[in-house]
Amino acid sequence: MTKLMLLISIISLFNACSFKTPPNQWQYKSTNAFSSYTQNFLSAKDILAKNDFKRATNHAKVSADLNLLAKIYLGECALNISVGIEDRCLKYQNISPTLEDQALKAYYNFLTLNIKFNNIDSLPAQYQDFAKNLLNANYIKANQDITNINKTTSKILAGALLKEHIQEEMIRDIIKDASLHGYKKAVLYWLKRLQQVSKDTKEVAVIKKKIEVMNE
Repeated sequence: MTKLMLLISIISLFNACSFKTPPNQWQYKSTNAFSSYTQNFLSAKDILAKNDFKRATNHAKVSADLNLLAKIYLGECALNISVGIEDRCLKYQNISPTLEDQALKAYYNFLTLNIKFNNIDSLPAQYQDFAKNLLNANYIKANQDITNINKTTSKILAGALLKEHIQEEMIRDIIKDASLHGYKKAVLYWLKRLQQVSKDTKEVAVIKKKIEVMNE
């Protein structure tokens, strides 16, 4: 009987340790919802994306620490910019007086093309060389820097921030990557960009047809 009670106690202790809900579960839920939002937004699944974004922000708003909410707002702004939607990151601006994280401020300045040399080090590492060359108006190197960015969403954003200085070959590369991931909204935007800059009339006709088919 004693052995049985000991076994029950051990099992109870194991269950208590293994299945205890982490106190910051809201962070995981918010992060996962935003990840789903990113995928659905870029895939042009707008209704699903809208629901994902609402879940992400609702989970983030349970804490007095608004850093995660700020990241979500900046992420939304970055995605909009990457597909040609004008966005001044007003949601982030609205809560920025409550924030002290310099990395958030640096990323906001990056998105709005107000980055300064003294806060480039606060950017994610994948953007730092690109940001330096962008500031120096060294657009050839900035285009080259994009090829070294592994994450497709980040590559698309960097291309958008280059604006008219992006090279045709880089646009084609972005379209290829976005197509591989099924990012329909991004593909359509960048196809239109390529259509505007291409001097090959046959290519322009092919691009036009692709856009028509994708919009059917």
